Amino acid sequence: MSRNPRSDQSGDRTELPIERGFPIERVNEIAEKEGRAKQWYRPIYTMHKWWARRPGCLFRAISLYSLLDDETDELNISVYEPGENQTLGGNGLDETDLLHAVSEVDMEDPESLWEFYPKDVRVEDKKILDPFMGGGTSLVEASRFGAETVGYDLNPVAWFVTKKELEAGQTDPEKLQAAFEEVKDDVADEITQYYRTPCPNADHEHGEGHDADVMYNFWVKELDCVSCGHTVPLFKDYRVAKGRYENDDQYNVLCPDCGAVTLVDDWQDDSECTECSHEWVPKEGHVTRGGYYNCPECGQKESITDGIAEADGYDLRLYAVEYYCEECDREGLEKSAHKGYKKAEVADKQLSEEAKQEWKTRTDLHDYVPDEEIPPGHMTSERNPVFDHGYEEWIDMFSERQLLCFAKLLKSISQISDSNIRDYLLLTFTETLNYNTLMTSYNPGKNLIANIFNSNSFDPPQRPVENNVWGTEHGTGSFTSMWKMTVKGVKYASAPTERYLESGNKLETDKFAQPIGQKSEIHQGDMRKIEAKDEYDLVLTDPPYYDNIIYSEVSDYFYVWQKILLEDEYPGFDDQKTPRVDSIVTNPYLDKTAEDFQHEMGQALEIINQTLKENGTLAFTYHHSEEESWGELLESLCENEFEVTATYPINSDLNKFIGGEAISFDIVIVARPTEDRQPISWNALRRRIVRTAKETRKILEENRELKGGDIGVIEMGKCFQEYSKHHGKVRRGKDIMSAKDVVDEIYGIIQDNTRGEQAIYLDLLEEYNPGYDDLNKHLRHSDASEDQLKEMQLVEMDGGTFSLLDWRDEGRQAYVQDKVDEGDATPLDKAHFLRYRFEEGKSTSEYVGRWSDDDLSDVCEGLVTATGDETYLRMIGVDVSLDEYLDQ
Repeated sequence: MSRNPRSDQSGDRTELPIERGFPIERVNEIAEKEGRAKQWYRPIYTMHKWWARRPGCLFRAISLYSLLDDETDELNISVYEPGENQTLGGNGLDETDLLHAVSEVDMEDPESLWEFYPKDVRVEDKKILDPFMGGGTSLVEASRFGAETVGYDLNPVAWFVTKKELEAGQTDPEKLQAAFEEVKDDVADEITQYYRTPCPNADHEHGEGHDADVMYNFWVKELDCVSCGHTVPLFKDYRVAKGRYENDDQYNVLCPDCGAVTLVDDWQDDSECTECSHEWVPKEGHVTRGGYYNCPECGQKESITDGIAEADGYDLRLYAVEYYCEECDREGLEKSAHKGYKKAEVADKQLSEEAKQEWKTRTDLHDYVPDEEIPPGHMTSERNPVFDHGYEEWIDMFSERQLLCFAKLLKSISQISDSNIRDYLLLTFTETLNYNTLMTSYNPGKNLIANIFNSNSFDPPQRPVENNVWGTEHGTGSFTSMWKMTVKGVKYASAPTERYLESGNKLETDKFAQPIGQKSEIHQGDMRKIEAKDEYDLVLTDPPYYDNIIYSEVSDYFYVWQKILLEDEYPGFDDQKTPRVDSIVTNPYLDKTAEDFQHEMGQALEIINQTLKENGTLAFTYHHSEEESWGELLESLCENEFEVTATYPINSDLNKFIGGEAISFDIVIVARPTEDRQPISWNALRRRIVRTAKETRKILEENRELKGGDIGVIEMGKCFQEYSKHHGKVRRGKDIMSAKDVVDEIYGIIQDNTRGEQAIYLDLLEEYNPGYDDLNKHLRHSDASEDQLKEMQLVEMDGGTFSLLDWRDEGRQAYVQDKVDEGDATPLDKAHFLRYRFEEGKSTSEYVGRWSDDDLSDVCEGLVTATGDETYLRMIGVDVSLDEYLDQ
């Protein structure tokens, strides 16, 4: 329960703009683009990996709509035009306009305040908390409004990443670059000497050869067959990469006979090596689905992990390189010649051996790589068990050449005297680890390297790709390319811009004068130990989801490298691994269950409640999945004295909402502290909820261009608000209804108001002689599509004539028959199937018995209502009229 006694605030407190309306259409159109191009929209978030980051534009919009209300004093706000740092007035937008826009926001039209999204708005005397700051997006965006921001996170890697984001606005890019040049002069040549290859365009036999830069080295794991001892390379197929430039209609493949990299027209068909004339099908490798290999010599099928265990490991063979030759580029050779793929030669393998030997002898460098074993856990022992693949220590994930280069680089970074600048070099270093490990693979169809967390887990590849640690002119994920992203992020932080859309056109503001991160502080530790009371105006956060990524385990990959330099610098970097037990997340390995998560989230919500001021607000994003119901979320909020005041969808797939399946989508939830709840009967509350749902839907359908599922989420938030006022005091008969019981009822009410293809079809049946215009009218605010209706053989267009089809149409009946055979028939499909059998004099009892459910009865009632044809009742065994049936 709340430690903070409060009176009921729901009746007399001032509503925030976000509680009256939120422009999800505008936010989502930016979020979609930002998600694909963070480096252009908000480069500060590309400085280092963190998982499940929310779009920065979302938290900016939430902040804008949450930090102001109708009682905001004009003296406490400022509005500046980006680039000029001049208070606007006259022909521009000023503080008076801003407060007027705040008062104008409502559910019908929330966009009055959106006009200020690209403006430099400053708000005084506001304090914001993020108790689960993760990658720091909420704090970064809130700080841009001049608010005082405070963040907590248990994970030291999250703390370090956020620290550097918030300090970026006060960091001198010139000092950064000077330090980089110092490191470059110290170790760049020593590293790049190990990433050279004989240029395939040079005449090496006659002494006119020169070297090219290696972008990537391609390796394959090999095992000796457990049956015959034959060495089996673990190729799923023999693709190296798609052809580029002049050869973009071909594929680079590896010849299994001579090892040449050759171009073929179709890697999935018979091919011939241009070097040795060997014929083979590149698609056919030795690795099969399920983690098995087939020995080409004796045909033995064996589990790869069993083979690794029996052989006590695996061998690695270098088979190809991707190169770039600067000299050939200058000479004007075709692009496919100066940048391409080639067979790994003796010189390439010798260079790898030389690096391996230097690593063995340079024991002075071994202090600059992790010496810890990989800790067991859900991600490492159960989800993708790395131990079964032969990985025991963190260094097993890297080649000796990578360890040598990393150690030289990290040692050089450690010698930078300015601790702030050194931290940014370290941040870049560990971000480089995303792409510089033998846990990465190459995407041959896209000609690029993946990162280690491409699947958000440790997923050992059979064909690892070794990146160029320092980097060359081309390539992804090298230290130099990551450094450019760091510098870009720091420059952005000192003078951020805002990209947005206006009338469909992409625009970018001038630079804001206010840097990121002023008046910010962060803490590494458990948020449940926060002692603040009545201190924060807004808690803005993206809390953990109980069944999501176990950050503590995956972030260890960065932590063990960061702690080498940070162990004596900052608290939290002195343990073998990041905190596990105190993390609020389910963890099967530690027997932390969903019940544990709900209990711990309840503790967190109790702390959040006590930190908020009397009129404070909690705004958070949440991922809602089928394993967790709305009821559990609502109950947890209400049990900890919160009242839900709004919910909004954010860029998610809501199709399941319509079909009544389990829902999986993202939402923004707004809640306020409250304690004084009034008793009410379920009948009375239900009437309010039905009325609220209908009024909300009517307003949104008439004034907003929203999909049905989006409307459903907003609608549900309004219903939650009605329930929140009475949590724990809703009576049905003698019983008190739980939040889960009420949510089930609300969910049914909302679902009745959403419309998919089945609902559209029934609506059209009720029309007199419906036409194409009627179809469009019904589709406008539904989640149905014309294409899907056509695919289901419910409507057709023939020469401009629109027709509504039914069970008598051959195409419709064929579609229905297929769906019944597949076990994937909708209630409408079942009704049309039964009607056809009924008219043909065939028995329907077998199917009616199997499909005896309310959904089939409901759709049959709907068909009778729409057509007046009571045969739809008789075919399911109902021998009375519709009116009599409904009375019963």
